[in-house]
Amino acid sequence: MIGRGTEALIFIVNVVFGLYTAAVLLRFLLQWVRADFYNPICQAIVKLTNPLLLPLRRVVPGWRRLDFAAVVLAIIVQLVNVVLVIALVGIPLTAPWIIWWIFLKLVFVLVNLYFLTILVEAILSWVSTGPRHPVAGLLWSLNAPLLRPARRLIPPIGGLDLSPLAVLILLQVINILLPLPWPVR
Repeated sequence: MIGRGTEALIFIVNVVFGLYTAAVLLRFLLQWVRADFYNPICQAIVKLTNPLLLPLRRVVPGWRRLDFAAVVLAIIVQLVNVVLVIALVGIPLTAPWIIWWIFLKLVFVLVNLYFLTILVEAILSWVSTGPRHPVAGLLWSLNAPLLRPARRLIPPIGGLDLSPLAVLILLQVINILLPLPWPVR
């Protein structure tokens, strides 16, 4: 049994490393969907991730305008996260388990990232900020690969688009089914 202080420290480690991993994955995804990198949000993500990403790019090449150094950086950040949490909890694990937890944690962060961006996009559509808002255009390009198939399956009902709700439910089901134990989650 671990103490409350250790539990709080594990929470802080997971949040800090999870947020940075989300920023790195977001940068990769924005390059993948060819988002506008002159967008102020993109510029903030670039400034946040550049200190660790630029040195790694010298070693890990890109391919077809995709930055695989970002993927490697996300894996490294999650490796540090998982190893720190395991050290805090005191669980002796082998390398295959650590690799498995890193993979699951990356999926967990990616699912949560998409959940948050789709939720924000849906809320912005209710307030009607318009497509010229920097966040709205960015979210639209980022979420289109997930929402497009759902929009083909679920037609609008009375002008109301329910496809984001279906995708949000599916993302939560994926998160629930991930066999990721508490200390790493």
